[in-house]
Amino acid sequence: MQNSYLLLILVVLHTGIALIKIISGFFGHSYALIADGIESAIDVLSTLLLWSSFKIANKPPDKNHPFGHGKVESLAALSIASLLLGGAFLIAYQSIQAILHLPSPPEVFTLYVLIGVILFKEILFRYLFHKGKEENSTALKSEAWHQRSDAITSLAAFLGISIALIGGEAYRSADGWAALVACVIIGFNGLLLFRAALDEILDASPPKEILAQIRSLAEQVEGVMEIEKLRVRKAGPSYIVDIHVQVDGNLTVSQGHFIGHQVKSALCTSHLPIIDVHLHVEPFEGPCLAPEEELEM
Repeated sequence: MQNSYLLLILVVLHTGIALIKIISGFFGHSYALIADGIESAIDVLSTLLLWSSFKIANKPPDKNHPFGHGKVESLAALSIASLLLGGAFLIAYQSIQAILHLPSPPEVFTLYVLIGVILFKEILFRYLFHKGKEENSTALKSEAWHQRSDAITSLAAFLGISIALIGGEAYRSADGWAALVACVIIGFNGLLLFRAALDEILDASPPKEILAQIRSLAEQVEGVMEIEKLRVRKAGPSYIVDIHVQVDGNLTVSQGHFIGHQVKSALCTSHLPIIDVHLHVEPFEGPCLAPEEELEM
C-alpha cells in the first residue's frame, strides 16, 4: 500500500513536470526542452504501469496462480525499459529536427526551469533506488533509473541551451546536438534494464551470492549431509527455492521429512525474501558437485 501511494504521488508530479517542460520549451523556443517534456510524459505512463503491477503482484497465490503474481512486477519493469527505449528514439527524432531546421534561439528562462528539474529528478532517483534496493524490487529500481535518465536529458538540454545562448547564431544547433547525445545514454540504460527484467521473466538464476547464502542456511540444519541440487528463481521482490537435500539413508521416512521441514523453516524465516521452498529429501550417496560446477551444467 505504501508503494501504491508513493507511485500515485509520482504520477501527479510527473504530469506537472511534463507540462512545465513542454510549455516552457514551446514559449522558450527549445526543441530539447520540448523533447525532454515528452520523455517526462512517458514517465507518467511508466509510473502508472508500476502502480498497477504492485497492486497485482501483492495478491496472494490462488488456484490459477499457485506461485503468486510476482512476475507481474518483472513485466512492468520490462515495459518501463521499453518505454525508455521508445523515449530515446522519439527524442532523437526531435533533436534531428532541431539540428536540420534551426529554430529561433532559446530563451534564458528555460535554463532556470531545467535547473529546478535536474535537482528534483536527482533527489527522486536516489530515493527510489534506495527504496528498490531495500525491497529487492527490480521495477522500483527501473523507475529510479528512469528518473536519472530524465535528469540526464534535462542536463543535456541545459548545456545545449547554454551553448546556443553564449555562442550566438553559429551555435544555434547546440540545443539539438546536446539532446541527441543524451539519447545514447538513455538508450543504453534502457537496454540494461530490459535485459535485467527479461532475465527475471525467463527465470534466470539470481546472483551467486544469493545461492551461496541459501546453500549455507540449508547446510547448517542438523542432519543435512549434502545439498544435491539448488535452483532459485525470482518472483517480484521474492525468491522461490527448489532444493534437494541428502540425509543419512538409514533414517526413517519420518525422520528424513522432519529434517526437510527444518530446512524449509530455516530458509523461509531467514533474512532472505523467500516465499516458497520446494524440497526433496534423498539418501546420502557421497559428495556432490561443487556449487560452481553445478551452476555451469
